[in-house]
Amino acid sequence: MLGFPAWVFDVMFCISSWSSTFAFAALFKKIYPGQSFIQFVKDKFKNKLKFSVILIVSMIQAFIFLMTLFLVSNNSEVDSIFTIPSWGMLIYFFFKNLLAGPLGEEIGWRGFAQIELQKKHSPLKASIIIGFWWGMWHLPIWFTTGFVGIDLIKYILFFMISLISTKIVMTAFYNLNQNLIIPIIIHQFFNFFIGLINGNLIDLIMYNAIFYLVVAVLIIVINPKKVLYGKENTNIINESIT
Repeated sequence: MLGFPAWVFDVMFCISSWSSTFAFAALFKKIYPGQSFIQFVKDKFKNKLKFSVILIVSMIQAFIFLMTLFLVSNNSEVDSIFTIPSWGMLIYFFFKNLLAGPLGEEIGWRGFAQIELQKKHSPLKASIIIGFWWGMWHLPIWFTTGFVGIDLIKYILFFMISLISTKIVMTAFYNLNQNLIIPIIIHQFFNFFIGLINGNLIDLIMYNAIFYLVVAVLIIVINPKKVLYGKENTNIINESIT
């Protein structure tokens, strides 16, 4: 509305996405007296990554992307099903997404809030609590979509379902590997893949809500005891996947 160039919006979007981490850093000394914020962050990345976990996470999200692409392409009347016209723009979009969302948000939401809630609640309950407030934190975005009335309600509903479901998936695989790279990858693929498809935004959010909800339910079914009742940081999917 102000007529600023696109890069100004991109910069401000990236800065605002880091607000959860900025808030956590500002309050760190009160939350963890005598500890180092830098060391705290380093500890979140120190565990060795499990190739099997990264592979399964990537396969799940690639499958969701392909299914969404298939459904949208069958109902689309646009010339191109993709939003990115060149490889250069694809690379820019990938790293802009990485900086704006996953890198900026995960230290605060997953690195701190999720872990602290799991000390008092089951992984599932902690995920639902964080997923709800994580969704509410995106509230300003809801009113930049241009949707009003029933369309806005549908967008908000599907948005909240998709984020809470994605949060359950994040928790499952993060607890399995205990490295912040895992939720960063999940977050990155979620944002990146949905941004690649040229389709109706409500439809895109709806498909993602459905598919991620199905994955979240399957994770709960695979090992319900640890998801529903487990405390602290527990593995919440079967060791068979490793």
